[in-house]
Amino acid sequence: MQIDDYMRQEHDLRSESAAIYDAAERREEGKLGRSYKWVALSNTTLGALMASIDSSILIISLPAIFNGLGVNPYAPGNIVILLWLLLGYMIASSITIVTIGKLSDMFGRVRLYNFGFLIWTIASILIYASSYLILGTEGAISLVILRIVQGLGGGFLFANSVAILTDAFPKEERGKALGINQIAFVGGSIIGLIVGGILSAIDWHLIFLISVPVGVVGTIWAYVGLRDIASIRKGQKLDIVGNLLFGIGVLLLLIGSTYAILPYGKNNMGWSNPFVMVSIASGFILLIAFAYFENRKEDPMFNLSLFGIRAFSAGNLSQFIAGVARGGLQFMLIIWLQGIWLPLHGISFSNTPLQAGIDMIPLMAGFLLMGPLSGHLSDKLGARYLASFGMIINVFGFLILAMLPANFNYITFALTIFILGIGQGMFLAPNTASIMNSVPPEYRGVSSGMRATLANVSFMFSMVVFFTVLISGMALSMPHALYNGLVAQQLQPAIARNVSEIPPTGALFGALLGSNPMQILIPQSVLSSLPAVNRTVVLGNTFFPSLISSPFIGSMRNVFLMSAILVFIAAIASLLR
Repeated sequence: MQIDDYMRQEHDLRSESAAIYDAAERREEGKLGRSYKWVALSNTTLGALMASIDSSILIISLPAIFNGLGVNPYAPGNIVILLWLLLGYMIASSITIVTIGKLSDMFGRVRLYNFGFLIWTIASILIYASSYLILGTEGAISLVILRIVQGLGGGFLFANSVAILTDAFPKEERGKALGINQIAFVGGSIIGLIVGGILSAIDWHLIFLISVPVGVVGTIWAYVGLRDIASIRKGQKLDIVGNLLFGIGVLLLLIGSTYAILPYGKNNMGWSNPFVMVSIASGFILLIAFAYFENRKEDPMFNLSLFGIRAFSAGNLSQFIAGVARGGLQFMLIIWLQGIWLPLHGISFSNTPLQAGIDMIPLMAGFLLMGPLSGHLSDKLGARYLASFGMIINVFGFLILAMLPANFNYITFALTIFILGIGQGMFLAPNTASIMNSVPPEYRGVSSGMRATLANVSFMFSMVVFFTVLISGMALSMPHALYNGLVAQQLQPAIARNVSEIPPTGALFGALLGSNPMQILIPQSVLSSLPAVNRTVVLGNTFFPSLISSPFIGSMRNVFLMSAILVFIAAIASLLR
């Protein structure tokens, strides 16, 4: 009964707050002018776009970056550096977004958004300078550290852009505005692949330079043009214990999950690594403690009663499940294109990043086509059926991917990822608008932070799940395929067996980095003793991709089937709103 009374009081307060805020919003719009909402949309969209581009631009640029730094990706410990280069940005933003959202509700969303833009821009300048000044392994570590700082700035942008838009636009226009913003957020991750491929083909330093002018202009523009129009609740206090429990808990979960996909001892993955097990278990314990203590705080870091709002809880649940299903998709497709399909079609390893980025354009086109349209339609029709149908479209997209051979027909592949882009665009904007429309105005900052945190964490979990399924399958069939291929090229069985024991993780990162690991794994004395014809084959562009293609696609089918099941569950969760 106490919970029911509390929820009724919360509902009454939300209704009263919404009415008061709508009136204040109309008054504020008169003061700032009707053009302010477009200033807010353009600046936050620019911030979301660049923060998202930076989260993905390295995926496709890693071959050029490692070559430019002079780092051997197969040296002991360097795969860890590679992994942190890829994921450190997202980890930094994920563990801080909810805290930033709470601080934004306390001190002003625009104020903290501007501060984050400044951090992000300074980090971008330092990263560009570091790429020239520090080379080798030290240079790679320097990039990791600065990318983490940049991810912190990105967290301010992720946490506040949606809340600022929700404040600036009336309810009947939020779907359209959030649709455009979310296109920038998700579309930016796809654009990052294309831009990364183009720039890495010109000069790898440009990968880091592109953020600098946009950051400078965006920071100045944000400070000049944006205004805090949401009222700040007085008397709020920062829940230090809650923030520490949540931040450290998420950090331990993400670090443990990340190291789980690396080899440990003789195992192909690190799930048996004590560090991984302790990290994940400790992370769960801290998050359970967070939920326990937050329910007893007068002014908690995050009001867990918001999950009692059906649209909020169902929207976040469907977003999280959908994120796990598709978060690692781009990464897998890039490995497929750069490491297997493009080399088999005669594209040199030096050109695969650019071509892979171009080949991913249909995914972005589908998203760009449907994102704004679905946001506009959600303002008129609501989010429930639009978002759910988008996930059903994704079910069919993943099922088609599961049926493609390793050496697919590109037209079929392009149409399939276009369909996936359509489904993602149809889901994301209505779902985001539904989540943000469901919460009281004074909770928009922290609610936006929670939504963004769940999106980022779902991406990280997706990577772990995808790699776990993929590596587990490849570990069963890849050694046999490598052994037979090497013996067929007249390598001695003992040497072929030794080379075939390369962990699937190393093979996948080798494919991602656009290199043939045979020239590193096979001793030079052995290579020089091979007949010229066999040596040319072993060191050629197609030998390694052709050997791992069958184990790869066999395991990828399991990944895509799992994703189809997950997005179907996400569609059901979306219908519950």
